[in-house]
Order: sequence, then structure tokens, then C-alpha cells
Amino acid sequence: MTELKIQHLLTLSHLLSKGAKYNYVTITTSSLGKNIHKSQQAASKHLLELEENKFITRIINGRNLSVKITSKGFSEMVKLSSVLQKSLDSSPSHIDLKGTLVSGMGEGAYYMGLKGYTKQFQSKIGYIPFPGTLNVRLDQKIHQESIKQFETLNGIKIKSFSDGKRTYGWVKCFSAKLNNSINCQLIVLERTHHDDSVIELISKVCLRKNAKLKDGSKVSIKIEINS
Repeated sequence: MTELKIQHLLTLSHLLSKGAKYNYVTITTSSLGKNIHKSQQAASKHLLELEENKFITRIINGRNLSVKITSKGFSEMVKLSSVLQKSLDSSPSHIDLKGTLVSGMGEGAYYMGLKGYTKQFQSKIGYIPFPGTLNVRLDQKIHQESIKQFETLNGIKIKSFSDGKRTYGWVKCFSAKLNNSINCQLIVLERTHHDDSVIELISKVCLRKNAKLKDGSKVSIKIEINS
């Protein structure tokens, strides 16, 4: 049994979008190539190979080319869709990070204690954080790259505010676990003095004391993803 080749998926997807499951649709190889970001020659080759393997049927009338997906072709696309959907549904909804505990500059306690933040923390994450943040340096490149996606992911948003003298930036919170035992929140700040290698955690308890940590301690963090 001939299997559908990866390079043909875009062609079949485009044909499906044009209604080729039930109807013969008129296309040109140049327009097909443009839509699947391939050359006209590549698009023409795709159609020939798909026809040879009975995934499509073609009718050529002069310069007009009409194409329809066969039941075999559609069945293969349904199978692929099912596999992809199963994979997407079963994908982990968390990110695992590892790093080393480092000292901050002491600003976390001040900012976490501001009324404009504490009122929102209480209403949105259910508690007022212990004054201060736990700073973790992500030593490995793979973890530094993983953390960047939280800038665009949806978290619990603590809105920016002004006290009349200055404006304080927003904070996004993501539920997390420190060392698989202590509930906490990863915070992503609109404004921060840290680079991408350092993350900050908050909790209702003193994380450093409760986890018996000191500078240089190795820690693991599991962060829930709010997509």
C-alpha cells in the first residue's frame, strides 16, 4: 500500500480548501505552486505523483486542469488529522526547568509589597505573596530558550498601575511547583533588571526557608501553561 508522502500534504490541503473533496476544481500549476510556496515545476510534479498513487484524479481539457481528491486520498488525510489531533491533545501542559538559586538585588520585597500589586494578587491568585522573590538562574541554554515563550503565553495578568508619581509595569503569573513540592508562581515582568537567564518565583510562604535553600542550591521548577 502506498503511503502519502510528507511533501504532498500541502498540495492536498490546498485542494481540500478549494472543495476538491466532492468537486473537480480548476487550478493551474503556477497558482498551486504559489499557494504551497513551491515552484511551478514542483507543484506539477506533486500532482503527477498524487495521481500515480491514486490520491487524486485529473481531467485535462486543453489548457484547463481540473483536480479531485479520491476517497483514498481523503481517507489518508483523515488518518493524518486523527494522529495529529491525538498528539496535540496529549501534549504536556507544563514546562520543566532547572537552575541554580541566586541572590537578587532586594527589590522584589519592595515591589511585591506595593498596594497596587497586593490587592490584585489577593483577588487574582488568592493570596498576598511573601515579600520578595526567589531568583533562579537557568544554567542551560535549552531552559533559557524555553522560558522566552512565556512572554506571549496567557497568564494571570496583574495590571500596571500608577501611584501618582510613577507607573509600575504589569506582571503575569503562571502556576508552578518548586522541587515538586511547594506551590508557587512564576512571574513575568513588563520591566525587569534581569536577563533571560534569571527567573523569579513568588509564593505565600518564604520559598528559600521552606525549601531549605541557599545561594548555589540546585532547584527544579514545573510551570503550568495557560495557552
